[in-house]
Amino acid sequence: MGASNGPRLSGMQRQVLSLYREFLRAARSKSAEDRQHIESIVSAEFRRNSKQVDRKNFLYIEYLLRRGKKQLDQLKSPDTIRLSSLNVGLSQPKDPNQGT
Repeated sequence: MGASNGPRLSGMQRQVLSLYREFLRAARSKSAEDRQHIESIVSAEFRRNSKQVDRKNFLYIEYLLRRGKKQLDQLKSPDTIRLSSLNVGLSQPKDPNQGT
């Protein structure tokens, strides 16, 4: 089989998808109730960021990837049973051509 005919993904897009899959894999090691809770938070967080974050804001995406990897490492710990959702506000620079 091999190659798919889907769109080619950038390196950063592949990193984001890889992180998402790693979260889902890590959730499998938790209880059924916790797994469902974790999957719900992860899905909502990734979906929210996909809609709110400008795809060309590479610095912020890299920040989110680093933050996600740290959260993933915490989730993989046997002592961690739940995730909490943390909303980090995205402060976009204001357009000087736009009126206040």
